[in-house]
Amino acid sequence: MEAVKVLPIKPEPAITGFANFESERVLSALPEELKRFYVKIELPLLKRLPYLLRERELLYALLIKEEKNLCLIDLFPDKPQRVLGCAIDLGSTTIAFYIYDFISQQVIKEFSIENPQISIGQDILTRLHFAKKEENLKFIQEITLSAINEVLEREGGEEIYFVSFCGNTAMTHFLLGLPVNYLIVEPYVAVVKWIPLLKACELGLKINPKGRVFVFPLAGTYFGGDLIAGLYEVELKNKEGFSFYLDVGTNAEVVLGGRDFLLACAGAAGPALEGGIFECGMQAKAGAIEKFIFHPEKKRFEYQTIDGVKPVGFCGSAVIQLIAELFLRGFLTPEGKFEKNRAKDFLFEKEEEIAFLLVSGEETQHGAPIYIKESEIKSFLRSKGAMYSILSLLCEKVGISFKEVEKFYVAGTFGNHIDIKSAVILGMLPEEALFRANPLGNAAGKGALKFLRKADYEEVKKIIDEITYIELNVEPRFMELLTGALIIPHVNMDLFPQVRKLLEEHICFKL
Repeated sequence: MEAVKVLPIKPEPAITGFANFESERVLSALPEELKRFYVKIELPLLKRLPYLLRERELLYALLIKEEKNLCLIDLFPDKPQRVLGCAIDLGSTTIAFYIYDFISQQVIKEFSIENPQISIGQDILTRLHFAKKEENLKFIQEITLSAINEVLEREGGEEIYFVSFCGNTAMTHFLLGLPVNYLIVEPYVAVVKWIPLLKACELGLKINPKGRVFVFPLAGTYFGGDLIAGLYEVELKNKEGFSFYLDVGTNAEVVLGGRDFLLACAGAAGPALEGGIFECGMQAKAGAIEKFIFHPEKKRFEYQTIDGVKPVGFCGSAVIQLIAELFLRGFLTPEGKFEKNRAKDFLFEKEEEIAFLLVSGEETQHGAPIYIKESEIKSFLRSKGAMYSILSLLCEKVGISFKEVEKFYVAGTFGNHIDIKSAVILGMLPEEALFRANPLGNAAGKGALKFLRKADYEEVKKIIDEITYIELNVEPRFMELLTGALIIPHVNMDLFPQVRKLLEEHICFKL
C-alpha cells in the first residue's frame, strides 16, 4: 500500500435503536482489505465527522500508512484533484526532490537544488565541527529546512501529505537538529538508529499540518539513510546469489550480499573519485567537463562540457575516464607518474609540482588553464586502490571470487556517469564488472520515492537489521590488498587479462 491512499467511501446511515457512532460508520465503510489494519481517527477530524457525514453520502477518505496502523486524517466531500507526496534525497552537495501524486500514482516533477550548507564548508567534516556548538547546529538545521520549505511551499504546500527523507548520517542529524559532538570522535556514536514517523509540525515542514514525515534509518556512522534507501530500491536483500552495491559520495560505501546476508564496508574514497581532490575539479554543473578525448593527429585533448558552454573545470565523471586515457596514451606510468618524454609538450610546473595541461586558458570561461597534477593522480590511485581492495576484502570474507558476483550495482551521481571500461582499466573495479555492472543513478532518491509508493516499514527494518559492518581500521588484510592495488591496473596483471590485451593494442608500456 502507498504511504497515502485516497478512496471513496459511502457510510451507512445511523439507525434508531442501535448504538450508533459516527467513527464506526466511517470505519465500517472502508474496503475489506484495509480492515486488517487498526485504523485510527485523530481528534480534529472526529470533531468534524457529524457535519461531514450529513453533507454528502459519498465521501473521499485520505489515509496515511503508519508503522503499525493506518490513520484516517481527512474526509473530502469531493474527490481532490491532487494529493501529493515528496521524496527528498538530502545530499551534502545537492538536495534532490521527487514530487509524487497519489491520485494519478505518477511522479509529476523531479529536480535538485544546491545544499545551502555548502556556505559553511564543502566537506562534511567542516560542517560537523562547526555544529558542535548548539547555536551553530540550530543554524544548520534552519538553513536546511528553509531551503526545503521554500521548495515544498512552491510545489504544493498543503497538498503535500507525506514526505520521505534520506541522507547520510551527518545530514540526518543536521535535518533533525540532533547533536553531532560524539559523531566525530571515537567510538563515533550516532544519536538514533530508527526514527519514528514524525508529524510535519514536529520537524517544521511547511506541508499539510496533518501530514507525516518518514526519515530513513541509520545503520551506523558510515552507513546512513541514503545507503538504506538505495538498498531498499535495488532490493539486494531479496536477491539470490551474490551482488555488490556501491555508492560513492562523501565516502565509498560498499555492500556485498543477497538474501542471506549483507556485509558492508566504507572507505574515504569518495572525494577523490568524485573529483573533490583536484584543483580544477568542480561540481557537475554548467561548464564542467564531463568527458575528455585525446586526438593523436591534433595532439590535444578535446572535451565535452555540461550544457555545451566554455569549460570551467572538470567534474567527477571525467576523472576516471581522463586518467584511463592518460594511461592508455602512454602519458602516465603504472605508478601514476607522468612519462616525461612522451608528455613533454603538455607538462609544466605549477607551484613546484608537475602538472599536465588539459585545456589552455584561452578556451576557458575564467581565462585560466585546466590541468591535473601528478600529486592529485597519486591521491586518486590511493582511492581507486581502496575501492578495489574493499571489494576484494568483502569477497574474501565470504569466501567467493569476483566470478561468482552476479551484479555490480553502482549508485549515486558517480554511478550514473561512471565509465565502467575506464574504471576497469585503472583497476578500480574487477574485469567482471565490464559485463555485470548496472548503473543506478540516484538510487537513494529512487528508494525514498519507492517508499511513497509502498511504505514498507518492515522491509526497511529488515535491511538495517541484516547489515554486518566490517571496520577497515582493524583489518590488517586490507593494507596488504591495498599495496598491490596502488598500481594501474594492479601489481598482479593476471587479474586483468583483458586490460593487458588492450594495452598491447595501444602505444603504452610493455607489462
